[in-house]
Amino acid sequence: MADILSPLPGIFYRKPGPDKEPYVNEGDHVDVGQTVGVVEVMKQFSEVRSDVAGTIDRFHIEDSGTVNPGDVIVTVSEA
Repeated sequence: MADILSPLPGIFYRKPGPDKEPYVNEGDHVDVGQTVGVVEVMKQFSEVRSDVAGTIDRFHIEDSGTVNPGDVIVTVSEA
C-alpha cells in the first residue's frame, strides 16, 4: 500500500470540471505519473499524481474536500 499525499493546502477535486468524469475511481488501475485529482489554491490548479503503479484502494478526501499539506488523499495497492 502506498499513500498519495496532498502537496498543498486547498480544495481537492477528483474531476477536471463539474461536468467531467473523475480522473480515476476506486478499483481503477493507475500508472506512475498518472493524475488522480487536482488541488486548487486561489484559482491555481496543481495536479496530484501517483508515484506508484497499482490499483486505487480508496479515497480519503471527498470531491471538493479541504486538504492540508501531507494529508492522505488516496491509497494505492501497489502492483
